[in-house]
Amino acid sequence: MEILAPLQGRVAHVAVSPGESVHPGSVLVVLEAMKMEHPVVASLGGEVTAVLVAPGDGVVDGQALVELIVGGGGAGASPAEVPVDLESPARGDLAEVLSRRLLLGDDSPARAAAVAARHAAGHRTVRENLADLLDPGSLEEWGGFAIAAQESRRELGELLERTPADGLVAGIGRIAGRPVAVAAYDYLVLAGTQGARNHRKKDRLFEIVERLRLPLVLFAEGGGGRPGDTDYPVIAGLDTMAFALFARLSALVPTVGIVNGFCFAGNAALLGCCDAIVATEDASIGMGGPAMIEGGGLGSFRPEEIGPAPDQAQVGVVDLLVADDAEAVAVAKRYLSYFAPAGGSYEVNDQRLLRHLVPQRRNELYEVRRVLDTLCDVGSLLELRPRFGRGIVAALGRIEGRPVGLLASNAGHLGGAIDADSADKAARHVQLCDAYDIPIVSLCDTPGFMVGPAAEQTAQVRHFGRMFLAAASATVPYVTVVLRKAYGLGAQAMAGGSFHASLLTVSWPTGEFGGMGLEGAVRLAFRRELEAAADEEARQGLYERLVASLYERGKALSMATHFEIDDVIDPAETRRRIMNVLEAAPVPAARAAKKRPMVEPW
Repeated sequence: MEILAPLQGRVAHVAVSPGESVHPGSVLVVLEAMKMEHPVVASLGGEVTAVLVAPGDGVVDGQALVELIVGGGGAGASPAEVPVDLESPARGDLAEVLSRRLLLGDDSPARAAAVAARHAAGHRTVRENLADLLDPGSLEEWGGFAIAAQESRRELGELLERTPADGLVAGIGRIAGRPVAVAAYDYLVLAGTQGARNHRKKDRLFEIVERLRLPLVLFAEGGGGRPGDTDYPVIAGLDTMAFALFARLSALVPTVGIVNGFCFAGNAALLGCCDAIVATEDASIGMGGPAMIEGGGLGSFRPEEIGPAPDQAQVGVVDLLVADDAEAVAVAKRYLSYFAPAGGSYEVNDQRLLRHLVPQRRNELYEVRRVLDTLCDVGSLLELRPRFGRGIVAALGRIEGRPVGLLASNAGHLGGAIDADSADKAARHVQLCDAYDIPIVSLCDTPGFMVGPAAEQTAQVRHFGRMFLAAASATVPYVTVVLRKAYGLGAQAMAGGSFHASLLTVSWPTGEFGGMGLEGAVRLAFRRELEAAADEEARQGLYERLVASLYERGKALSMATHFEIDDVIDPAETRRRIMNVLEAAPVPAARAAKKRPMVEPW
């Protein structure tokens, strides 16, 4: 019986000799073709009578290689299989991979001291934060074996131990079963700086995020660019694509940045592009760290002095200020939940409480957050930037399980008058909601825009314009509920530009309306009559009658009578009326491109 070559190639090895007995499956000849070895095996047992080729010979497909007499000494027998130990990697190549992988984790002996110091400072490691953020076992990491590009100045073993993943954990995972991407700087690796290879990892990840349309969580702690990467040929590195690629994600996918510790320069630049920023109380955020400030001749500062998070929350940089890493992760997960489809169980507050939250006496203060909490599903309200632009509350919540964006006048600040910061906050919130198809519910109680020389020094003409422009460019359902005051341009801005710009504009019985504050309107419009009064008592009496007349004319029922608003409602039915409109609106179709070019960072 002739054993034939199964393909064209070269004889790399002859494994048998004439007179030798072979078993079924025994290797007779090894051929080499296209850099691959191809063993030719015996299909039957027998005795080799002749070997027709030698190592180095070229053979063609079908050429005889060995002659075999079937049924010889090896007939019917086959070599025993070698048992495999499934508990051991055994192979050297796999063992090397698994050994290297151990260096990535917090339990690596090389990281023990740094991890202990991290814990002593009251912070978790980046991988502990990711383990808390993501569903167990769901992280699919890219570039974990990367190291800092410093082989020419540091030993390879040191780089493997001290710079795992080049300081950036990047990949995709799941939160409550939903896919999400993560880019997480590791402060234990060269102070969380942006190295040459972790820049390439970011580029790769951000492109994947864009293709898969995944929400992204950025852990941004770190010191910015890393000048010590000597093995990567750059002069300034200003052709790095990460910042452009990350900014391109705005209005395409929800992005949330998390910061504890120090976040400066390039890390802060990425953070500033996020839709929402969550920061711990002890975080510091700045476009330049201590070295850059001192290098610019601007003085010496401790990092804690540069952009402390409470200050950044006050000026609107930080959306959500929290106590520690654990709360930051929990809040980030909660924030992302509003960008998931509606569904799940929910609990409803007794809506009759709404009848009692806005006092009947028009000058009596109340807390509008209680209105929002009662209106929304129990426990679903998440306020953004509470320390900034305090004249308007901006929040995310749910009504019957459906995510909604909420705006609400805050009578506790300037009587609900809209200043420049409040206008910026509201305009940006409208953009955020519109970009991701979240309906907007606006609760109006404002005497109008803030006025006066000091107010105009804040460039509020331009800032107020943002409210009108943002609302006019939005296409999501917009519902306005007037709680009490609705005066002038400020009220129109709270309603999306006009009481007829909203899909529904309704008022509670406490609503009062006017083109401007009624007291001021009386003083302006009836100045002659007031000046002609016989004495101060008569003047005051006339003034009060005129004001009362305007209040009667501008009360909610009068507005509804003249159809300047759609209805006056029982506060207890607010939730149902909102849902009636939202359910009537068509479900947005999936888009091939962004709805808005970006969500402004401010």
